[in-house]
Amino acid sequence: MIPVLGTAHAFPPVSRALAEPDGLLAAGGDLSPGRLLAAYRSAVFPWFSPGDPILWWSPSQRMVLEPARVRVTRSLAKVLRNRAYHITINQAFEPVMRACAAPRGGQAGTWITDEMVAAYSELHRQGYAHSYECWQDGQLAGGLYGVAVGRMFYGESMFHRATDASKITFVSMARHLHRHGFAMVDCQMFTPHLESLGAQLISRGEFIARLEKAIHLPQPPGMWEDEFRHEPP
Repeated sequence: MIPVLGTAHAFPPVSRALAEPDGLLAAGGDLSPGRLLAAYRSAVFPWFSPGDPILWWSPSQRMVLEPARVRVTRSLAKVLRNRAYHITINQAFEPVMRACAAPRGGQAGTWITDEMVAAYSELHRQGYAHSYECWQDGQLAGGLYGVAVGRMFYGESMFHRATDASKITFVSMARHLHRHGFAMVDCQMFTPHLESLGAQLISRGEFIARLEKAIHLPQPPGMWEDEFRHEPP
């Protein structure tokens, strides 16, 4: 059994998360800004299917990226050099979320519900949630969104409509965060795609130790208003 959250924003200790399914910690509550921020500061994130109760997770291993170690293959470096794209920050937050929510790969649905879009859009208005956009020929070709607390970035989802657009966005995000002193991006769960971009699994204990340092570091002023600068691949 897992606890059901009440009105308070506090979470149970993550040491109480289940081993099977790995990391399931609690259910219920809401997606208010205060609860979401409390979750991220506690190494917890929401993930649930439409129609189900809100489920909160803190898996025993966490997929993370050190921005300085983002991996750029030779073929991707060539794409980056050609610069047939334009990167922006926070110019199309909700369109990026909606694109991430679109069914893909034969899936019938998505975990990014209208409730999630509304919740993270409010975090965006409050200055915590951010999007990176990749434009090609004036069209939104790819993007990702996440939440920043201190100098910790929690990546939530990404999408692409053109070849390599999500990779371009991911590398651009990593370089931007590295330039502003972010040491870690939470990618949550393992996927081969994230591994190919340089992300790796670390233990929950290591994740929490690094998290507790990062969330208390102030963000450089104006970093989210940056005009994105191209950098050599």
